[in-house]
Amino acid sequence: MSQELRKRGRPRGRAAGDADQGGVRALDRALDVLDALAAGAGLTLTQLAQRLELAPSTVHRVLVTLAARGVAEQDAQSQAWHVGPTAFRHGSAFIRRSGLVERARPVLRRLMEATGETANLGILNGDAVLFLSQAETHETIRAFFPPGTRSPLHASGIGKALLAFARPQDLRGLIRGLQLDSFTPMTLTTPEDLVADLTRIRVQGYALDNEERTLGMRCIAAPIFDLAGEAAAGISVSGPLHRMGDDRIAAIAQAVIAAGRELSLGMTPDLAPPSPVR
Repeated sequence: MSQELRKRGRPRGRAAGDADQGGVRALDRALDVLDALAAGAGLTLTQLAQRLELAPSTVHRVLVTLAARGVAEQDAQSQAWHVGPTAFRHGSAFIRRSGLVERARPVLRRLMEATGETANLGILNGDAVLFLSQAETHETIRAFFPPGTRSPLHASGIGKALLAFARPQDLRGLIRGLQLDSFTPMTLTTPEDLVADLTRIRVQGYALDNEERTLGMRCIAAPIFDLAGEAAAGISVSGPLHRMGDDRIAAIAQAVIAAGRELSLGMTPDLAPPSPVR
C-alpha cells in the first residue's frame, strides 16, 4: 500500500511548489503560450514554437489543451492561433473587480469628443501599464491600445504619470526594477533623465509621452487617485504629432487633468485628489 501511494504521490525530495515539478512546469509553459497569443495578432504553431524556443510538439499539446477549454482557438483558413473566448471571460472578471472601468466609460467618451483623439484608461501592472479601456477617435490615423495591452512605464504617458505621483518609497523600487529600453531617439533611457521628467510632471500635473514609444505619436496623461490619495490609475489622450502639436498641448492637458480629477472624486467622495505642486 505504501509503495503504491509513493508511486502516485509527489517524488521524494521535491516540495509542492518546486519549479521542476511536472505539473508546475506544464502550467508555466501554457501561460507562456497564452501570453504570446495575447501579444500577437494570430500566430502559427511554427511561429509560436520559434518565439517561445520550444519544440513544436510541446506547443501543439499546450494549444490543444487550451483549445479544449476555449482559452485558445485556431483559424481554419490561416491556421493561425488566437486567444479564445474563455480568455476574454477571465480578463473581464479581472476588470469587474473595480467599478472604475464602468465609471470611466462616459468620461473617456467625453474626453475623446472634446479633444478629437483617443482616450485611454490604464493601471500599474508590474513594470508596465495595463490598458483597461479606450474610447477611440473616429479619425483614420489614431492610437490603438485595446484592453489587455501592456506598455513600458518609462515610455508611456500613463506610466510616467503613475510613476510621478507614486509614493517616494514605492518610486525608488519601481525605478530600480525598470529596464529602460530605447524605442525611439526620444525615449528616456537613464534613471537621471527619467527622474528629472517625473519632477516636471509633478509640477505641471500631467505627463507627456513625446514620441518616446512610437515616432509620430504623442500622449498626454494624468493620474487618478484612490481613497488613500494614491495614484491608482491613469487617464490619457493619444494621437499623431500633426494633430497634437505644441499649440494644443496645454488645452488637451487641462482636459485630461479635469477627467482625472472627475474620476478621482468618483472614487473618493470625501477626499479631493492632491493638487499639482506649483
